[in-house]
Amino acid sequence: MRYDTGEYPKNVDPKRVKRLKLLSKVATITCISMYVSYIPQIIANFSGNPVSPIQPLVAMINACLWVAYGWFKTYKDWPVIISNLPGIVFGLVTVVTVYIH
Repeated sequence: MRYDTGEYPKNVDPKRVKRLKLLSKVATITCISMYVSYIPQIIANFSGNPVSPIQPLVAMINACLWVAYGWFKTYKDWPVIISNLPGIVFGLVTVVTVYIH
């Protein structure tokens, strides 16, 4: 049975599946928002007030690991992949702009 087609085994509560899908969407938006919040740090770097590169570097590494995890699962975990791709981009840009500003 596939959950994305609306077919559920007898022991699966369709309401629970819908709640998990909603939770997945909210978590994806929240995660993307967390990484987009690096924009003020990037601006500060370009303004001559560089921030510490440690936190965005670790966040970028973490995002890389989560994207790899989501990608290499038997069935790709798209919410995990999509929500962490911005972390790679914004983390990298933040770290690079610390040194090149």
